[in-house]
Amino acid sequence: DELEVVFYDLTTVGVSAEGVLEGDLRAWGKAKAHAGTERQFVVGVVQTADGLPITHDVFEGNVSEPETVRGIVEGLVARFALRRLILVADRGLLTEDNLQILEQLKLPGGRAVEYIVAVPARHYTQMTKVIGTLHPQLVQASRTTGQEALIEAELEHGRRLVVAHDPETATQMHRARQQQLRGLCALSDELRSKLDAQDAGERARGRALTDHGAKLRFHQAVAERRLSRILQVDAEAALFSWSFNLKAYREAWQRDGKLVLITNVPKADLDTAGVVQRYKALADIERGFRVLKSEIEIAPCYHRLPDRIRAHTFICFLALVIHRVMRLRLRANRPDLTPLALLEQLKRIQYHEVRLGTGKRLRGPTTLKPEQLEWFEVLEVEAPTHKRLQQAV
Repeated sequence: DELEVVFYDLTTVGVSAEGVLEGDLRAWGKAKAHAGTERQFVVGVVQTADGLPITHDVFEGNVSEPETVRGIVEGLVARFALRRLILVADRGLLTEDNLQILEQLKLPGGRAVEYIVAVPARHYTQMTKVIGTLHPQLVQASRTTGQEALIEAELEHGRRLVVAHDPETATQMHRARQQQLRGLCALSDELRSKLDAQDAGERARGRALTDHGAKLRFHQAVAERRLSRILQVDAEAALFSWSFNLKAYREAWQRDGKLVLITNVPKADLDTAGVVQRYKALADIERGFRVLKSEIEIAPCYHRLPDRIRAHTFICFLALVIHRVMRLRLRANRPDLTPLALLEQLKRIQYHEVRLGTGKRLRGPTTLKPEQLEWFEVLEVEAPTHKRLQQAV
């Protein structure tokens, strides 16, 4: 049963409103669409393995992903007659408390809830030794085949650690980091040269640079590139200086191209490759979120009242369901078409009302061309006629 495997993720929806209400869903939180914070609310979506959204929930804008998981899973258990549930979720879900919550939840038949969850970057440090041990084996395997290499290790409490190494992604990440490091070294040289010139008595336009100011500017540049563990500014020194942490550099290099997953699904039910494949299918929810925000235009939201925000989200969620049903039927009948392209064609069909000089009114839809009739056949939907429209009303 495909409903045994469900995918769960969150997105943030920006709002445009002021004031604070009782039970307000609008709160300042970290935005997913860009770096920084904004006033927003959060939408959690659950979809099936074939990409069909089945339920959603709305949370306050400052909620953390782990806080949402219990209610989502309990809601699934209550609404659907599940014999088995495997929850696939992104990095934000992984905390030890959350894994224990999932493992303690039981289905009506007594079976525990299972999961496949990615390990976020901030947790990699807890597994540095494991990653360092597995890294040479993964690199050797990928060099032999030229493709992604997979390996797994056993963890406590019956959990499995699955690691995938993509050599192409690893190379891109390593080159990007090298470029950033070269840029920071050039900035360091520029700051040192300016300080040395000032010490030699040379005058330059603008405010004079101090060692403290140079340290702040360099530290900010390093932090923006998330390289603070590798390039460490000496805050206690009187003069501008920094050091290179070779150990942190090697650990970052070993993490390049790695996808690290934790699961409690027995290997007999899902092998290493199957775990990775299931997790990568989670990206389909991200595509659904892009549809919500671009084509369906869920954001920005101008409602203030919590009930209206929930109603707005519900209508947009229903539109997403229709969009995904269209996608499923197009894939089966016309894989060369996308929902967006077909909707642009369907917009040409209009409902007209004409009033004659005699006072008589004529109503009806546009006369459909053969290709337009074919679109409805592809979607497995009856073509609109005046009679059907009247019956629908």
